[in-house]
Amino acid sequence: MPEAEAQIEDSILHDVKQLVGQEWDDDTYDLDIKTHINTVFLELSQIGVGPDEGYSINDETDTWAGLLGGDKNLNAVKTYVYGKVRMVFDPPSTGPLMNSLQAQLDRIEWRLMVHKDPVVTPTYTGEING
Repeated sequence: MPEAEAQIEDSILHDVKQLVGQEWDDDTYDLDIKTHINTVFLELSQIGVGPDEGYSINDETDTWAGLLGGDKNLNAVKTYVYGKVRMVFDPPSTGPLMNSLQAQLDRIEWRLMVHKDPVVTPTYTGEING
């Protein structure tokens, strides 16, 4: 397989680069994108997503599976990481688009928090303490 076709499956860096409009084999902005991705990983760690010791990427060999493990309910993390990186790397050109993307990110963040730490709903037993 030619080197240009050797894209690593499930690579966080490659996926985010593609989503923000960069060719996966163009490393011109890799430092910028990796820095932004790692900042988002700190945010995710603070809401309970990812390994307890945190997570960071160094290159294209770091994968979503390494971050998410086998929890398929966390696939929204991919959209979240892309959106957060886009907000700083290539923000939407108009206020309404920026607001729309931010609202989407807020909803995903809330859902991720709920998934990782669901609220236990107390059940009513009919008893009154007091």
